[in-house]
Amino acid sequence: MAYSHFERLSALDDSFLELEDGVSHMHIGAVALFEAAPLRTPEGGIDIARIEGAVAAGLHRIPRYRQKLARVPLFDHPVWVDDARFNLHYHVRHTHLPAPGDERSLKRLAGRLMSQELDRGKPLWEMWVVEGLEGDRFAIVTKVHHCMIDGVGSVELTGAMMRPTPDDDLALEEPPPVWSPRPAPSGTELFLSELGHRVGAPLAAVKRMVGSEPSAVLRGARDVVRGLSEVLATGLSPASASPLNVDTGPHRRFDWLSMDLEEIRKIRKSLGGTINDVVLAIVSGALRRFLHRRGDDVGGLDFRVMMPVNVRTAATRDHLGNQVAMLTARLPLDEASARHRLERVIAETTRSKQSSQASGMQVLEELSDSTFTTLFTQFARLTTLSRPYNVIVTNVPGPPCPIYLLGAKMLSVAPLVPLFANQALGIALFSYDGRIYWGFNADWDALPDLHELVVATEHELEALANAASLAGAIAATEMAAARSA
Repeated sequence: MAYSHFERLSALDDSFLELEDGVSHMHIGAVALFEAAPLRTPEGGIDIARIEGAVAAGLHRIPRYRQKLARVPLFDHPVWVDDARFNLHYHVRHTHLPAPGDERSLKRLAGRLMSQELDRGKPLWEMWVVEGLEGDRFAIVTKVHHCMIDGVGSVELTGAMMRPTPDDDLALEEPPPVWSPRPAPSGTELFLSELGHRVGAPLAAVKRMVGSEPSAVLRGARDVVRGLSEVLATGLSPASASPLNVDTGPHRRFDWLSMDLEEIRKIRKSLGGTINDVVLAIVSGALRRFLHRRGDDVGGLDFRVMMPVNVRTAATRDHLGNQVAMLTARLPLDEASARHRLERVIAETTRSKQSSQASGMQVLEELSDSTFTTLFTQFARLTTLSRPYNVIVTNVPGPPCPIYLLGAKMLSVAPLVPLFANQALGIALFSYDGRIYWGFNADWDALPDLHELVVATEHELEALANAASLAGAIAATEMAAARSA
């Protein structure tokens, strides 16, 4: 039999394809700002040819970026095959902001770009190089379909074209290997492989159970039942209705801000919890301010956040595709005190981590992979109808030190999480070089006042910082009194 190559999408990866419907665009993305001077051409523009060369030099590290989708006959399950017509010029694009090139114009452009679905006939990514930005900067806007990669995976891939020092020029490296597309399989090969997978996966699971101790099998069965029960109970229990959960359209607004990561660490040290707990407390307070300004009552609101959780291990760290589970927690929008909001967030996230939600989601995905691959997608669709959460907040750790593209320092990066059905707002965070960057993705019509939420987020950080300072002063006073006694 002639050699051919393909890779099967997991049930979770496939769900991001199936949930995309012309209104909900399932790509993640980012807007990164760079110094312009190191890539300035003699004519004054940005050297797009050098940037394309840097991308080309790193593509062998991320082979998925040269692959496109194909479908298994009859089963209709998607697989990845090499794109024999891959053309880098299609994916790396070049545009220019109108004068004066302020960040408001860049945000509008990013919103328009994120409103456009990716072409499923080609590898599912785009990179837009945007020049004309004030302050001697340029931007790179990236879009990658969520079926290809998750947020943590995208961080692992930054090394494909970025470097940790400004003088680490790609031209000094060995040239990348010559790429030759691997032959795609025939329809018969795909069908037989999928049939073998669906027969073999359940048998392998049974074999593992038979070879295990009876007590371990019983414990595992109990854990599976408990995890699935929690997932189903959470997925079918609706959160409160809110102005953020309405019919949405295909058009997007995108906004961003940044915060000093050390200031958030000081709040965590003074008031407790984790960095993510502080972030969720800030989100709670900001949404409380935002909805109050709109005239909405938040008293008694069962407002929930969905938090993607990284489940990568050391063995799967470099694997492409999605390796996340989902946790939900209530946000205390009804709480007036910033400090008490954080305390309630800590209690909620502790409860979520101790639950079996994450393991239950993994079991559901594995069960879907082994039996009916549409099972996970149908569950995801059901949860969008039942509204088990009001907003997604995802927080991805990035490089703690500066990184460079051909000597140009990356100055900031605003991440984007997609909007699911009836979700008018998604919040993504990315830590980089001592700061934490917030990206606010919103439906154009449902949140024309999105920037008010950005301002409210800044105010809430200040409120929590004041609460932390007050707590520190009280603790110092009590300690001094104890010493003098």
